[in-house]
Amino acid sequence: MDLLTISLRTVIVYFFLLLTLRLMGKREIGDISVLDFVVSIMFAELAVISIEDPDNPMVVTFIPILLLLIIQVSLAFLSLKSRRIRFLLDGKPTILVRDGKIDEKEMKKQRYNFDDLLMQIRQNSIKDVSDVEFAILEPSGDLSVFEKQQEEEEGESLSYPLPLIIDGELIVDHLQDAKKDELWLRRELRKAGIVSIKQVSYCALQEDGVLYVDIKDE
Repeated sequence: MDLLTISLRTVIVYFFLLLTLRLMGKREIGDISVLDFVVSIMFAELAVISIEDPDNPMVVTFIPILLLLIIQVSLAFLSLKSRRIRFLLDGKPTILVRDGKIDEKEMKKQRYNFDDLLMQIRQNSIKDVSDVEFAILEPSGDLSVFEKQQEEEEGESLSYPLPLIIDGELIVDHLQDAKKDELWLRRELRKAGIVSIKQVSYCALQEDGVLYVDIKDE
């Protein structure tokens, strides 16, 4: 096998994959989901085939890579438009610990064992599960841990901001966690001059009870 040919094909494949990954977006590099991981493996396999088999034209390998790029970008676009599709492709956050109590059903569903949970809690400098307000398993596989506040006001105190609206869609579960209803939320939005929930890009109830609202395209 010609060393010069291998070297040349390696350089071409390298820059082609670099361009492809850039077109896929920074998210593909910084936040690898299961779907991204599968695509990355397929890219690697196709690249190796292209380098190791100089008898085949490089375009034979580049066409499947371009096809994967089109599929990935299309799915990313659909994910931006639909929260349901995002959950379908990437999964959604799962609460494993709430107010110091472990949700064993969710642990089993996510195939997350107690040793991993306790290790992650310790890595967040929290001594015991009873000190955890929320432990949330993110779609990326990371565990976000929120420690209980030392001093909590009676009644409406929240340990972290609760998203109530994302991409114009109401998050009913979070609204119930905040002990609020849709009527209350719509009234608060009207006070800010917002007529429809669809106008809102992101809305969250802060720890101090203040409603943070970000309107689309502003």
